[in-house]
Amino acid sequence: MKSEVTEDQVREYQERGFVHIPGLLSPAEVAELKAAVLEAVEMMAGRKIAPGGIDRPDGDDRYYDQVFTQRINVSKLNQTIHRYIRGPEIGNMASSLARQPAMRIWLDQALIKEPYGNPTAWHLDNPYWSFYSRDAISIWIALEDATPLNGCLSFVPGSHRLAGYDNTDIGKELAGLFKVYPRMAETDPVAVPMPAGDCSFHNGLTAHGAGANMTRRRRIAMTAGFMPDGSTFNGRQNILPTAYFESLKVGDRLCDDTMNPIVGRA
Repeated sequence: MKSEVTEDQVREYQERGFVHIPGLLSPAEVAELKAAVLEAVEMMAGRKIAPGGIDRPDGDDRYYDQVFTQRINVSKLNQTIHRYIRGPEIGNMASSLARQPAMRIWLDQALIKEPYGNPTAWHLDNPYWSFYSRDAISIWIALEDATPLNGCLSFVPGSHRLAGYDNTDIGKELAGLFKVYPRMAETDPVAVPMPAGDCSFHNGLTAHGAGANMTRRRRIAMTAGFMPDGSTFNGRQNILPTAYFESLKVGDRLCDDTMNPIVGRA
């Protein structure tokens, strides 16, 4: 894994709210991680989230389920995924880009846009989560070539500076987010095609989305979200197990080292 981050990449991330990093994984590493992800996804048929968190059976939202096959916290089921996603290499990259001394992992997700899958509406990541931070960060790793034809990511540069914690659902209205934040619509989005093995990082308040998969093959990606150490509970359950969720009050630190361990330091 080529996990070095340059100062130019840090500046680009800070200024634009996202950065494309070529060649994170070698072809052999892509093959290894992709096989592990597909194995874990198969194990979780009928579930959205790995044991230990809130679950939602498939089919509760027919449109959403046609946007992508989403399986949350697959690293808890597979040691290969755990080694890649919860190891210090990616965590240290996240800490460096966000200029945060320490990062905890919030969640990881396999996101597979199936053949002819629906577009992913513009949205923000952090408002879904159980903490609010202007320094939350997500990684998106291409395990198949991501192209404009099969639904590569697009970002609105600088949108992390305009966003608050209001959000929209990933639903049928592609541009709903721009009704919440009209100024974002004044900036042209940037599409980021990625060969397999490349990755991008984006701020948890950066507007992003993806087009439809217009091909007959899957677009396979592995993602993770990270929170700065010291982040506090905002009252949202998101992926928190019910017993843990009910034990928290707003303002409590989210510092459970089993659920959300520190994975990176700048």
